[in-house]
Amino acid sequence: MDIIKAEEKQAEQIAAMSIRAFETDVDVGGAKGAFPPGYDSVEWHKQMAREGHLYLAMAEKDLVGAAIVFPDETGKSVYIGRIFIDSIYHRKGYGIRLMECIEKAFPCAAAFNLDTPSWNKRTNTFYKRLGYRIVKVEDGFVFYQKRKTEPDTILNCT
Repeated sequence: MDIIKAEEKQAEQIAAMSIRAFETDVDVGGAKGAFPPGYDSVEWHKQMAREGHLYLAMAEKDLVGAAIVFPDETGKSVYIGRIFIDSIYHRKGYGIRLMECIEKAFPCAAAFNLDTPSWNKRTNTFYKRLGYRIVKVEDGFVFYQKRKTEPDTILNCT
């Protein structure tokens, strides 16, 4: 799998995929209609693409998912605002590979941060399995962080 920056012209396809992906949250404890902001908005996805935060998850030539990623100005910390895999590709390892691609795409980052709803058993289990640690629980969200354990990688980025 590879990740590449999305273009505005892909926003409609990405928004449709986001809708399919997030509608499955009802199956893992989500309330009907409790979706992340902008998940179904073509304009919101266009804005994320314009700002350089929207990445496509490509398996060969197939678009299987996407991510919204915000590196800080130093490149030492990355906030993963959202990842999603098209529901037709769920439970095939693409989410794991997408997270690995994000971490590799930012080699100078010492920490990766994200949050997910407390009620979502699927995502909480997923992030823990990938080595993310809970840093706080607040207002119905669990906040995670993963720190790099390979100091050589970090040192080479100064």
